[in-house]
Amino acid sequence: MKKLIIYSLFLVLAQGYSQELNLPVFTQYLADNPFVISPTYAGIGDNLRIRVNGLTQWVGIKGAPDNQSVYADFRIANRSGVGISLYNDRNGLTVQKGLKASFAHHLILDYYSDQFLSFGLTYNLNSFRIDIEDFETNYESPIIDPRVTDDRSISNNNFDVGVLYRNKGFYFSLNVNNILPKDIDNFTGIEPDLLLNYQIYSGLVIKNKTNKLLEIEPSVFFQYFDSDDRSSTDLNIKIRKLDKRDDYFWGGISYRFLNDQFFNPLNLGPMAGIKKSNFYFAYAYQFTINDLAGYNSGTHMITIGFDFFQGISNCSCAQSLLR
Repeated sequence: MKKLIIYSLFLVLAQGYSQELNLPVFTQYLADNPFVISPTYAGIGDNLRIRVNGLTQWVGIKGAPDNQSVYADFRIANRSGVGISLYNDRNGLTVQKGLKASFAHHLILDYYSDQFLSFGLTYNLNSFRIDIEDFETNYESPIIDPRVTDDRSISNNNFDVGVLYRNKGFYFSLNVNNILPKDIDNFTGIEPDLLLNYQIYSGLVIKNKTNKLLEIEPSVFFQYFDSDDRSSTDLNIKIRKLDKRDDYFWGGISYRFLNDQFFNPLNLGPMAGIKKSNFYFAYAYQFTINDLAGYNSGTHMITIGFDFFQGISNCSCAQSLLR
């Protein structure tokens, strides 16, 4: 039991660092919504896309992280797009709310070989709060510290930048998040003042030669935190079955691990989704593969989406990735 408590505290602290100004990334981006990761995807596609995401982590553990988010992006010209995301993230007695506003511009490197280059910029507004009104007493702490008063919250602003390269079914994106230092408590000295982190997302859409409506998409997502050299990797694979009306359903699996513990994964998760006309639905489940496995039933994630105002761009650099 003592080992479980120590491990849980470690995860909460690690989650706290990743939470402030940097929402933890699970498999939201695999629900055909890479805009979750990078602003460079804003405006790539034939519609105004809206995705609503709900995630509950470590079901069965009190105070486990819980997240709700909304993503929307659309094209504003043949070569440009904008996007916005709103989120609410609760982790125990800490709450993070905010928005991200993004702009992307897309260029043609070579028209005949379908080579495109995109640049993206995101402005982040983030509010981080501790719910001191929900503090509870216990046997060891029969009273609440009287020094804990007022509204313990702080707001921060930051920016992300990204670049995306596409060549037919291949894609590679590099994102640099939180490029500005944040305000810290000068008296404690334990907070990293720069939450700079790097994300790489790359994959390949492979079309079946005998069945053009069947696609296989292996991909990898890598994240590195500059402040303490933490890093993790997702290895993913999806299979997508389309029909002649551009509707489709897909299934896949994701394997996440710390980069110094490849054979000791953090979680393993199957997922599936369907797109029918302008409606999209996806579900993902992640098995917890660590010391907490016996105390929770895993992580559940649901994505619901709607596509509006279909209109194909005159520039191939902004046309749908599934085209």
